Amino acid sequence: MTKLRLLSLEGLLEMKLNEEPFQLVEVLSADLYRGRHIPGAINLPLEELAETAGSRLKPGMTVVVYCGKYSCPASTNAARKLTELGFPDVLDFKAGKHGWAAAGLAFAGKEEA
Repeated sequence: MTKLRLLSLEGLLEMKLNEEPFQLVEVLSADLYRGRHIPGAINLPLEELAETAGSRLKPGMTVVVYCGKYSCPASTNAARKLTELGFPDVLDFKAGKHGWAAAGLAFAGKEEA
């Protein structure tokens, strides 16, 4: 089994501040994504990931996946699936939307906060 790599909030912020090239992916439903999402994220729902990742993600670029919160398994399942699909550098931002909000950071989407 491939080893999962977790990314902390500080690690994600560092990547953003340093303008590192990476793809941020919310793996929740399109409705939850439209409501609010981390700025710069695209939406690839977990149940569509296998069919859409190849056309929506750049193969050699780091991919950071997230979902709702630590207890949400969707980002971990997405990280495993992307690794199986051949994406070499996948990170799981386990804190997700909950961790982002708890840090007082702004969202994009209809319910910006």
